[in-house]
Amino acid sequence: MRLVVDLNRCQGYAQCAFLAPDVFAMHGDEALLYNPEADEKRRDDVARAVAACPVQAILVDADPADHADGYPGTDREVTDEQ
Repeated sequence: MRLVVDLNRCQGYAQCAFLAPDVFAMHGDEALLYNPEADEKRRDDVARAVAACPVQAILVDADPADHADGYPGTDREVTDEQ
């Protein structure tokens, strides 16, 4: 799965780093480091981190190659223009 974090929106609350420490980490007090290509096995941890983000700075984009029928039930795509 692909992750996108809006680093302009992120305020460094670090809820994601507590809930998915193998995907997100804080560098210093405010800088977030993350793996943009998180392992699918971490989906549950990442989902909890996304839900816990108080400023909703994390977006998960599933890999379309993993889904033969695309993204059923979704109407939002990640674009470079966000």
